[in-house]
Amino acid sequence: MYHKIWLDVRWRALIGLAVLAVSVCSTVASRGALQEVDVHLQPSATTGNGLIGAAIAEAIAAQRTYRGYVWYQAFNQNLLYIGTLVAALLGSGSPLSGSGRGVLFSLALPASRARWLAARAAVCLGALLGLALVPSLLFPLLSPLVGEQFAVGDALVRAVCAFAASGVVFAFALLLSTVFNDVWRPFLVTCFAALLLGMAELVLLRERGLFGLMSATRYFRDGSFPWLELLGGAALAAALLYGAAASLARRDF
Repeated sequence: MYHKIWLDVRWRALIGLAVLAVSVCSTVASRGALQEVDVHLQPSATTGNGLIGAAIAEAIAAQRTYRGYVWYQAFNQNLLYIGTLVAALLGSGSPLSGSGRGVLFSLALPASRARWLAARAAVCLGALLGLALVPSLLFPLLSPLVGEQFAVGDALVRAVCAFAASGVVFAFALLLSTVFNDVWRPFLVTCFAALLLGMAELVLLRERGLFGLMSATRYFRDGSFPWLELLGGAALAAALLYGAAASLARRDF
């Protein structure tokens, strides 16, 4: 059962890992060029007024150190967006939806629906853990190539935070996959919900929301570990997975 589930999701996970790794390499390689741009932007950007000027000034301030540069360019932007999309894609679709072959295979397994769902969640969460760890740990590995250093501890903190937050996105998509009989509706609804949540967090929650957790914003800003957000994310993911199991149990195949 675990092997079959892995075969179903492996290309999503591997392609996502490849895209994340390319993004990390691009971020590290671009450090020198962006340093030059930063020098030229500082005089004009810091004198700007309004929200745009404040955002530009904040971005420049965050990237004055290499640690801040990695957080702003990768953890708070590229890896956050890609990680959200991959988590939504891993949770979307199921052998119990779409093709009749998948339905017959899954229902023929000597396992309850709850056990099958738990196996799927375990496989996909394991993939998400790898997708959080590998790109984060690439920064300590690759940074010396451009004359910089990035702490392994910082990478691990970000990986833990990203895994917890992406688990919530995955669980929400998996819940939707027990309702819709295709891959794309759960994926698109999850992405739209993530977009709305991200916009709401910018106005209301700042670094304390789901995406603030995914990028480990509080840790990189003031060094505080987001225990409350981690516990909240784990509880929310567990509740969504429980809802998915209950929804699947009620399905009539």
